[in-house]
Amino acid sequence: MKRDVKLQKRLVIAALALLVLADVGLAGYSWKLSSAPHTPQQELVLQNQQLEVLRADIKRGESIRQLTPAIQRDCDRFEQSLLPVGNGYSSVSAELDGIAKKAGAQIEGRGFKQKEIPKRGLQEVSIDLTVNGEYTAVVRFLNGLQRSKNLYEVDGLALASDALNQGANGPIKVSVHMKTYFRVA
Repeated sequence: MKRDVKLQKRLVIAALALLVLADVGLAGYSWKLSSAPHTPQQELVLQNQQLEVLRADIKRGESIRQLTPAIQRDCDRFEQSLLPVGNGYSSVSAELDGIAKKAGAQIEGRGFKQKEIPKRGLQEVSIDLTVNGEYTAVVRFLNGLQRSKNLYEVDGLALASDALNQGANGPIKVSVHMKTYFRVA
């Protein structure tokens, strides 16, 4: 009986060894097939595809190179359209008052905070203000900001509470946080 168990054990080990050898042989054959050189026709097709990709990259690069001066001129023109720092604050204040008056709203509390933009010759100015008026007047004020010839970037709006006028059709207060930019030089 011990001989039968030993014989079976040897047969199982031999079968496993044959399976492992067959697996290694098939893996080697598979690797050899995948790394085999392609036919010259297949190589030509692959190289033509690579050539077309490279030509498309070159064409795109040349178009970018041609458009760069026009884009630079547009950027320079935009920067020159910004208000200079010297009279920017008074111009912005006057324009905001004009937009509010035209919209039928009032501006309460106004605060400016400046931050230099390095290497650009620009200054970012954060403006916090509260607009008071009927809903339609506040919307017309925001629309006036959007249509202004100057750049105003509205970052946030918040409805401020007014304890005295809490009726359904009463005036509202809206806190506006926005940015604009001035030329330094």
